[in-house]
Amino acid sequence: MQEIEVNRIYKHFKGNYYLVIAIATHSETKEKYVVYQRLYDDMSLWIRPLTMFASEVGHEKYPNVEQEYRLELQEIYSVVKE
Repeated sequence: MQEIEVNRIYKHFKGNYYLVIAIATHSETKEKYVVYQRLYDDMSLWIRPLTMFASEVGHEKYPNVEQEYRLELQEIYSVVKE
């Protein structure tokens, strides 16, 4: 599983871009979640389990996808202040 960096931009294998806002911990299960923002349409906030966000593309289901991971870090830097 790849490491996910906060305040960095990731590209989904289907083409859209997302800004990682934070890594959060579920209060009951202690599961880690990625809090991220769409960089298109309504710019809404979303969460996804860290294991799913950082997972590899299912190449059996998507054999023509070239990305290794579902969401891959881009060399585009956010200007969000911490």
